[in-house]
Formats: sequence, structure tokens, C-alpha cells
Amino acid sequence: MTDGPLTGRRGVLLPAGLLLVVAAAAWSWVVTRWGGMPVTTGTMGLGLPAFLVAWTLMMAAMMLPSTAPVAALYARTITVHRPGRMAVFTVAYLLVWVAAGLPAYALAGGLGRAAALPAWAGSTVAAAVFAISGVYQLTPLKDRCLAKCRSPVGLMLRYASYPRASRDVRAGAHHGAFCLGCCWSLMLLLAAFGLMNLWAMVALAAVIAVEKLAPAGHLVARAVGVTSIALAVAVFWVPALAPGLTGGGMGGMSGM
Repeated sequence: MTDGPLTGRRGVLLPAGLLLVVAAAAWSWVVTRWGGMPVTTGTMGLGLPAFLVAWTLMMAAMMLPSTAPVAALYARTITVHRPGRMAVFTVAYLLVWVAAGLPAYALAGGLGRAAALPAWAGSTVAAAVFAISGVYQLTPLKDRCLAKCRSPVGLMLRYASYPRASRDVRAGAHHGAFCLGCCWSLMLLLAAFGLMNLWAMVALAAVIAVEKLAPAGHLVARAVGVTSIALAVAVFWVPALAPGLTGGGMGGMSGM
């Protein structure tokens, strides 16, 4: 145990490195386990416990890289350090996404049944998915959540007021809630692209990172929203834009 906040390079690299290592391990599992699978929607034949494991690893792979800077900032506000405190923060953050996996499982089950309908019906469902995602990207709630993720200094002041015994859990969960509010609309797109479409996962992870970390990230969020709304119209003419719901277009990442 040390007194005083972590400072300098060590204070940045240790917590950020923790999250990046976890993310790399999650990406490795996803590619190894699902890399050769065809694009599909639904629950992939998984029961709820197995689905939540796969979902959590997907979220760890996609979300933790862009969360690493916040973890580093949070670590520098800690005045009393014990082994595992950043691990607690990370686990609490991921538990928010585990909870989000419950409605995701129900949605995936419903969309899996929709994918078995005629092609026009799949295109209609895909259009709805694109439209919902795109409209949310343009809402004030998206802007508010994204602002908290992009400029978390105010959150750090809030976290410093939490009781020490529960601070790491509450801080991780609180930040996870803002990330969920910021990014659920992007995760929804996986329903159209295919839940285990690794190319789509990589692209969406990149979008998430740019939205949160790039100087013009808020403009990128709006551009993604407009693009998603455009896809809601285009998918009727090009069903392959939503292979997870129309059965067209991309296959799995068997070449990886």
C-alpha cells in the first residue's frame, strides 16, 4: 500500500495497461472461438449463461481500449492504493455490460426469428435497427453521455466523494453506465451486421474509440447517425448491407 496518488508515467501506464491486456485477451478469444463462423444473428444457439460469457468478452474487447484513458485518470485520483483496486474498477465497469447482455439476449432471440422470415421482412427489421441506432446518435442524451466519456474530469471529482469502501465499485459502475448510454446504439448495429461479424466488431470498436478520444469525436458520432439513417433506406435496395438479418453479403472471418 502506498500513500498519495500515482504520478508520472507509472500512474498512466499501469491502469491503462491493465485494460489493454484484458482487451487483447478478449479479442484473442473472440477471434479464436468465432473467427471461422458465418455471419449470423440470434443467440448463435447459446443458452443465456453461455451467451452472457460471449457477450461480456465481446464488450471487453470492444470497449476497454477506449476506456483505458479514463482508468488511468481515475487511478491518479486514488490516494490509498491496494493490490487489485483497478481490477475492481474494471470488473464493476464490465458488470454494467453483463447486465446489458440480458436484454441483448432477448433481442437477439427475437431478431433470430425475424431472420428466418422472407427477405423483405428481414430488410424491414434491418431498416428499423439502422433507424433506431441513427436517430439515437443524434439525440441530446447521446451527446450528454458522450461528453461525460470524452471529458471525465468532472466524474473524477464525483468519484473522489464516494466512501472509500465502495469507491472503486461505484466509480466503475457509474462510468460503465455512461459508456452504455453512449454506445448501446452502436452495439445495436451488430444485430444488422451479424452478432459475431468480426469485421463489424473491429469497425465499431474503432468508431467508439474515435467518438471518445478524437478531437472531433462528437462530429463523428453525428456522422455515424446520419449514415445509419441512410442505411435504413438503402437496405431495401441492397439487403447485403445487413447480412445478419437478410443472409446476404459478408461471410465469417475464416481467413483470419
